[in-house]
Amino acid sequence: MRLNGRMGLQKALVVVMFSAAAVTGAVADDLPGKGVTVQPADQNYVNEWFQGDLVSLGLKDLGYDVKDSASMQMQAAFVSVANGDATYYPAFWNPLHKSFFEQAGGEAKLQPVGTLVTNSIQGYLIDKKTADANNIKTINQLKDPAIAKLFDIDGDGKADLYGCDPGWGCERVIEHQLDAYGLRDTVHHLQGSYETIIADAIERIKAGKPTLYYAWTPNWLSAVLRPGQEVAWLTVTSTALPDDQVGAVTEVPGIGNTGFPVNTQHVIANTDFLKKNPAARKWFELVAVPIEDINAENLLEHEGQTSAAQVLAHAEDWKAKHKTQWDAWIAEAKAAK
Repeated sequence: MRLNGRMGLQKALVVVMFSAAAVTGAVADDLPGKGVTVQPADQNYVNEWFQGDLVSLGLKDLGYDVKDSASMQMQAAFVSVANGDATYYPAFWNPLHKSFFEQAGGEAKLQPVGTLVTNSIQGYLIDKKTADANNIKTINQLKDPAIAKLFDIDGDGKADLYGCDPGWGCERVIEHQLDAYGLRDTVHHLQGSYETIIADAIERIKAGKPTLYYAWTPNWLSAVLRPGQEVAWLTVTSTALPDDQVGAVTEVPGIGNTGFPVNTQHVIANTDFLKKNPAARKWFELVAVPIEDINAENLLEHEGQTSAAQVLAHAEDWKAKHKTQWDAWIAEAKAAK
């Protein structure tokens, strides 16, 4: 049909606009998450927001209505997911959080899906100056009161270990090892907000003072206190872990036995939700972030970019830079049955 004059052009534009709207509506209707609301959970720890935002962005692309993440204590997050009050928690460390998972009901209630991050290592570190001067290579050497006293901050003769927040999985391992390695009489586990206490540790090391602390990757800290330069990893003479983590791999190439499991990180989601939402399950299975990218993003946070909006912008930037891979993941998730 040939259209003549201005009226014909207007009619053509109406037809095109209507057709485009119809196509857009059809595409939206085809999204597997349409009409499904999901509730993320988090422990209000800024270093985990980036990964969580990436998971949420993918679900939104699949049509899910993703609510603002609900912050709660870590063990409560596992229970909330198990009960269906929350849909998923995006920072399950395996095997570090295995006991929390089992206590919440195990796979009948919630399931780890995919592998969001690989090769997350943990352990004890000291300033390299003290390590080299005293030939300190293992945490077990702090059983010697003379060695332990080097790291004494408050004058009680014990080494002060900058450790974990109460309730974190690493707290269980540290407390277990203080007994297993016979360190209870020579090492004091300093606890509190990790971000707060580790700031003090950084200042001590910058001032050239002997300092003992716990750390993990991914984290911004490894870019500030660099293993092999400002600090050195300590190994253990034998592995000693809580019962639920026995048999875990603790040997790290280039470092040795750190005494802590080498972890993988996963999304842990409500089992009933996963059964009903194959697209979401597939998305959880596919999305993965290189640990180096998380370290780099966490450094931006350390430099002051810590608001929810700023971290979300980091996630959106990562998505844009990996558009080809992202689109392939979304397409595969949409096709899941």
